[in-house]
Amino acid sequence: MSALLCLATVSGAPARAQSADISETPLLGSPQKFEPTEESLAKHRVPSWYMNAKLGIFIHWGLYSVPGYAPREAREFRIEEIGAQQKRVNPYAEWYYNTLRVPNSPTAQFHRNAYGAKYDYYDFAHVFNDDTRLWNPAAWAELFKETGARYVVLTTKHHDGFTLWPSSITNPHLRSDQSHSARDLVGDLTEAVRQSGMKMGFYYSGLYDWSFGSGPFIADDNNAIAIEEQGPQYPSYADAHWRELIVKYRPDILWNDIGYSPKGKALEIASEFYNSNPDGVINDRWKPFKFHDFTTPEYAKLDFISTEKWEECRGLGKSFGLNRIEGPEETISAGALVALLVDIVAKNGNLLLDVGPEPDGTIPPIQVDRLHKLGAWLKQNGEAIFDTRPWIRATGRTADGIDVRFTAKDNVIYAIVLGRPKGNSVTLLDVSASGHSRATMLGSDAGLTALAQGNNLRISMPPELPGDYAWVIRLN
Repeated sequence: MSALLCLATVSGAPARAQSADISETPLLGSPQKFEPTEESLAKHRVPSWYMNAKLGIFIHWGLYSVPGYAPREAREFRIEEIGAQQKRVNPYAEWYYNTLRVPNSPTAQFHRNAYGAKYDYYDFAHVFNDDTRLWNPAAWAELFKETGARYVVLTTKHHDGFTLWPSSITNPHLRSDQSHSARDLVGDLTEAVRQSGMKMGFYYSGLYDWSFGSGPFIADDNNAIAIEEQGPQYPSYADAHWRELIVKYRPDILWNDIGYSPKGKALEIASEFYNSNPDGVINDRWKPFKFHDFTTPEYAKLDFISTEKWEECRGLGKSFGLNRIEGPEETISAGALVALLVDIVAKNGNLLLDVGPEPDGTIPPIQVDRLHKLGAWLKQNGEAIFDTRPWIRATGRTADGIDVRFTAKDNVIYAIVLGRPKGNSVTLLDVSASGHSRATMLGSDAGLTALAQGNNLRISMPPELPGDYAWVIRLN
């Protein structure tokens, strides 16, 4: 029908096809000048492009990609659960240098067997720089675009201190050939990503830099001591890096990690960034500073619609950086990946999905497979994902127990069925129609009928379902 579909919540109160109340930047209006204060920065609103994007690609790539190792026994640990045991068996391969410095850890044993006890971690720079000469940034951009991503976030410097651009800022603890890439990987990828029509963001490890300390850095009771051991130079060093990245490459996203030194100029950096790029966004990992546009739960989902924009970051496997011992058992399935994205978007989130390339830029085939399958699903069903907003409720079920997620756009509601229907119809519980509702399925030309049954809505299914998982019913 041309009129809006009327829907009921669990309590039975009717509601029109409207979105949850989510704040974002209006399309019109003069840019605001931001001052380096928490109060001023808090006035920034999330731009529509980021609200609409839904999917970004995260890239962890650096010296740790050369060994490409984290112990298999660490796969059930999460970084927020770090304790004495995880000092030895961290699941994140990008933390290789940290666990290498834990005596008798599996990583230390692996390193000794593979490279010898005297092989220095920063000697991996020669291998990495040789291999990255073969890398084709345009191929990455094409793959990410085909996947459906609208933005890319690159780790410009992880905790080991190695930068993926030839920075003019001198690291006082490393030789030049150990401290940064020979090729301007940041610049080359930024150009390729923007030529493909996507936004570009930069990850930077703001609080940790292991090249400034002598021992393992770990987020336990000794964390404050470890940070203090980095010395008084580090806060200004990190400030200078962020400013160099902003001025030289004009990123759209500042994605800081762990936190930021209270002695650093985070407020000034954020205000300078917003004033140069009012449509830019900043994540929430700048503690003790509180400014941010979105929050960043890691390998975690929400069970409610957040009025504040959020972004889940996670790898396709258990690690962000390349871990060559990961296989299908550790890698999310294509169906689970689609369901994850759908659930996140229904709750006002974006998914920042990580790949961990080889040093030469080769993305593991199993990760490419997942990106291709996610891209194929989005090519058919992206209308229910991109540019949508959460509906008045995120979750539901069918009468036969299949989970459903809802999104909304204009006068349309999308009911995304996260399992194969068991018959020739599905009944959406607590979804009622007023008058004659029009129902279609994305990817199918078959006509569907929608019949109100009290507070429920029974919808016929096409003879053949398009695709292998997660079917989208369009209601208007």
